[in-house]
Amino acid sequence: MRAATATLRRVPEVLEIETYRSLAERIIGARVAHGWADGYLAKKLTSPGAWQRATRGLRVTGTDRRGKLLVLETTGVSLGIRFGMTGVLLIDDEAGIDGLFYGPHAYREEWVRGGLEFDDGRRLVVHDPRRLARFEIDPDLGALGPDALSLTRAEFDRMLATRGEGPAIKARLLDQAHVAGVGNLLGDEMLFRAGIDPRTPAGLLGPSQRTALFRAFNQTMRTLARRGGSHTGDHMIARFPGGLCPRDGAPMVSATVGGRTTYWCSQHQR
Repeated sequence: MRAATATLRRVPEVLEIETYRSLAERIIGARVAHGWADGYLAKKLTSPGAWQRATRGLRVTGTDRRGKLLVLETTGVSLGIRFGMTGVLLIDDEAGIDGLFYGPHAYREEWVRGGLEFDDGRRLVVHDPRRLARFEIDPDLGALGPDALSLTRAEFDRMLATRGEGPAIKARLLDQAHVAGVGNLLGDEMLFRAGIDPRTPAGLLGPSQRTALFRAFNQTMRTLARRGGSHTGDHMIARFPGGLCPRDGAPMVSATVGGRTTYWCSQHQR
């Protein structure tokens, strides 16, 4: 099996999961001969054996995605896959993406946590060094907000709605119940482009900031999809201690916001 190697560094956010979904279209029509999962991938199930029992004999009829959740539609239950920080989808010898920002940038057989084997000899596997990926059976899409790749202005405004000041805007962007698919790198890039301090309470954003952020949200999705993923943002060149903003040369600042390591410009992000 070919390694998920290399030079590009990514994290599975909505753009990467869409790549996985596109790859998974290759197995539409295939019938599951055997499914397997280790204790980590099966953590949201009743047992590892539940995946094997639920998937046996199913035929894949389509693919879907909501945010960072990949869904395989079948002749029976729908099958959900969440990839955590380092999960990679492989179909036979092909990885959905080349490497992960938070991963080891290497493939090892012991990091294959589970998957599906089909009656035509093909297989789907999830490779996950950090053991944060999860399988789900009939996943609850109602627990997720609108998808980040098709977010409308009305949905965006509802995403920002809070009582009082509300959480930091970076934390709200990462909240999958409000908008599904934005991860750490995409969130930082959106705020970098909009010129907004990620610590700003969502409820205190003024009308011009909201408009700027909605524009940056859409620009980020389009531009980074074209470039090849969530790791290709403009701010990435300075995403390290001591980095200087590529826009104005000011020092970049780093802190934990919304539970994630966050970088922003000390000058143009206000």
